Amino acid sequence: MITTRDLTKRFGHVAAVRSVSLDVREGDRYGLLGPNGSGKSTLVRMLLGLVYATSGSITVLGEPVPRHVSRVLPSIGALIEEPAAYPHLSGRANLRLLDAAGPGPHGSRRTRRRRIDEALEQVGLAGIDRRPVRAYSLGMRQRLGLAAALVRRPRLLILDEPANGLDPRGIRDMRDLLTGLNSTGVTVFMSSHLLPEVSALCTRIGVLDSGRLVLQDELAALQKPTGRVLISTDDPERAVATLDGLVEHRDGSDLVVRSADPAALNARLVAAGVPVRSLMVQRRTLEEIVLEVTGAGSDQFGVPAVTPSAPGSPGASGETTPR
Repeated sequence: MITTRDLTKRFGHVAAVRSVSLDVREGDRYGLLGPNGSGKSTLVRMLLGLVYATSGSITVLGEPVPRHVSRVLPSIGALIEEPAAYPHLSGRANLRLLDAAGPGPHGSRRTRRRRIDEALEQVGLAGIDRRPVRAYSLGMRQRLGLAAALVRRPRLLILDEPANGLDPRGIRDMRDLLTGLNSTGVTVFMSSHLLPEVSALCTRIGVLDSGRLVLQDELAALQKPTGRVLISTDDPERAVATLDGLVEHRDGSDLVVRSADPAALNARLVAAGVPVRSLMVQRRTLEEIVLEVTGAGSDQFGVPAVTPSAPGSPGASGETTPR
């Protein structure tokens, strides 16, 4: 669905994106992660032909971008940062204008009205779409932007920070909506800095750091068991004695135990009369995975990092790397 090869974008002496080779497959729920300033938004704009690459290649839905971007835009729904709208018009009126001006065939007036109704219903704006957009909250504007991305019933969704401005219920609704769309065959590609949301939604991830793609893999493979088990017990002393050197760490009644067979471990404790309150296979969190592969070259998820640069190297001039 999306392929890039050695994609690079420079703004003067600043390399915002460096030799990135993405592979987004049909049916993916792909999350693009990275610290602020890592190049996520620049990369998303290049996929849509809004920013031209300095070098490298982009293919979206089998067509080269930006050369033939007009061929694929009718099959793409996009939400890029804060959605634009005419503030004096209602959400429905904005969608009518957007649909009429969009690429590709528009269908009959009845078909267009039905598409707009469905999109507003999907994002939870069906009951309030007569309000002018200037009366919308940030979360409502974000929902309207998502409706605009859905109104043409796309095969591919490209979303940049789609949960921006949404409250916890809105984030859950968006996650359920995107999961449901994906189950009907829509491929979802989204950039985000919300690690819990990407962990709950996405099946594959890519991680950018200082413009480079430093990780790309199935999330399930990255979060495979570590070979350790987390145990909580009311008798930690007896548990430590029973497990005979397998306990790697103890914090009160909680133990980290080295074991590849949690069922056998539980049976051993029960046979020794050790009460087990909980037993859970340890897996790496997405936060741990991302922090492991991201360095100090950009703003680390909201914590500014200052790294000395060698003379003549990118960033030595003190310029800010674009998003």
